[in-house]
Amino acid sequence: MEEDIITIRDLNVAYQDKPALWHINLDIKENSRTAIVGPNGAGKSTMIKTVMKLIRPVSGNIKIAGRTDKGVLKTIAYVPQKGEVNWDFPTTVLDVVLMGRYVHKGWIKRPNRKDKEIALKALKTMKMEAFRDRQISELSGGQRQRAFLARAIAQDADIYVMDEPLQGIDITTENLIIDVIRQLQEDGKTFIVVHHQLNTVKEYFDHVVILNKTVIASGPVDAVFTEENIETAYREKGIRT
Repeated sequence: MEEDIITIRDLNVAYQDKPALWHINLDIKENSRTAIVGPNGAGKSTMIKTVMKLIRPVSGNIKIAGRTDKGVLKTIAYVPQKGEVNWDFPTTVLDVVLMGRYVHKGWIKRPNRKDKEIALKALKTMKMEAFRDRQISELSGGQRQRAFLARAIAQDADIYVMDEPLQGIDITTENLIIDVIRQLQEDGKTFIVVHHQLNTVKEYFDHVVILNKTVIASGPVDAVFTEENIETAYREKGIRT
């Protein structure tokens, strides 16, 4: 039986006096690849930022389930949209990936040999080891996304929250990212991904949340990713993406 790893109840979020999300009730299944889809302005990024405690809700409750077998709270890694990152910051690809290790050390202790080995392994997974000493400002869009996913992998989290990781990248990088997500799911990881390509939802994900300010439908892709639910979510905008 699938267990819930994130439980959201009666969540309401607003920007100043403008509602962004209302009455969100949602269960995210552990060890799932869950897509969050909906029209522009539906509140997809707002919802995952609220889960990450980057946005404070007006009301409601978000619960991260249980504890790991090591007796510590489950950890979350966040991969933001590329537009939210200062790519001109003077740092190398390896240093970016090493940032994923600070969650285990705090910001005072410097990464040790083991941390560097983990970071290099993550770069190899994303086929970015040849770029380890390159400045991030010199990378292409796809390479930047690979570097940030490598940072998340180095964090070795239980839950990975990703905001449109496939937006504006080449097909080779897209296929690599999906392959890595599937591999990590086999290791017990959970993925929550804001996704904009409706035509690949069934191929890439096993669960889906259809959102437009509130949850239109959620559950296994085969059960809820229907024409009726999609039309309901996109009807207000009258668009498909």
